[in-house]
Amino acid sequence: MKPDVNSRGRRGFTLVELLVIIGVVVVIVLMAIPAGDKKRGKADRIKCINNLKNVGLAFRIFATDHGDLFPMSLPMRQGGSLDHTNVIEVFRHFQSMSNELSTPKILRCPNDYRTEATNWSSLRNRNISYFIGLDSSETRPQSLLSGDRNLTTNGIPVKSGILELSTNNVVGWSRELHDGQGNIVLGDGSVQQVTAQRLQDQVKTADTPPIRLAVP
Repeated sequence: MKPDVNSRGRRGFTLVELLVIIGVVVVIVLMAIPAGDKKRGKADRIKCINNLKNVGLAFRIFATDHGDLFPMSLPMRQGGSLDHTNVIEVFRHFQSMSNELSTPKILRCPNDYRTEATNWSSLRNRNISYFIGLDSSETRPQSLLSGDRNLTTNGIPVKSGILELSTNNVVGWSRELHDGQGNIVLGDGSVQQVTAQRLQDQVKTADTPPIRLAVP
């Protein structure tokens, strides 16, 4: 009996060949994941920067309408948030600018696990990703006005509260939001992407210490 040539031509994969193919596919998928994560991380960083640009603009608009003063320098009876500069209610400072900010949703960094507030009345610290520089003003354009909350001092992550920075503090970023980097808003409303070293330099040159930051 002659061998079936057609059946030999249709020989299937052996187990070893199949395992090799699966291994190659797995390697390709694993190589593609970091590239995708990197692109998403860059997009989230850009969105965070846009959020902070809106925050900086809101501060400037508020100051224009209130004698060149930010809300932290005005009492509540004049539309500001000075009454809350000694308490851990960071959301009060942003609420005072509800007319200047389009929505409370921009107060959350897309890399943050925190949830967005759906309206201004429900806004709380847990809905905010950005600190407030309590003593910042337009007259000090290099002062720290706002920025990502993932700060560290002397290598220790900063908790919610009023942070006072002095010359003895080594300030930096945790890896929580932007992989060891962060974004800041200066007193002139400009936004900068800064490394931990650049942030440290900014703190040294921006203000006369202590620098008070309200961290949500």
